[in-house]
Amino acid sequence: MADKTSNVSRFAHDPQARITAATAIGMNALRPLMHFQVSMLRMWANSIERFAGNYEKGLEETATTVEEQSDKERAA
Repeated sequence: MADKTSNVSRFAHDPQARITAATAIGMNALRPLMHFQVSMLRMWANSIERFAGNYEKGLEETATTVEEQSDKERAA
């Protein structure tokens, strides 16, 4: 019990301890928000990678179609 009383009196008179405690509380409050932002960035990056893959696939399909059409025109 005496240990808790000394901690309370230390926080009451030590501004550095107050700042440290407030910082710890603030960081603990921000942690879920930071995790959410990281997950959103990961989703965004995955979407961009998927879009780039689909774009490349579309370009390859278009190039193949154009080559086939030009081959048919040459043969005709």
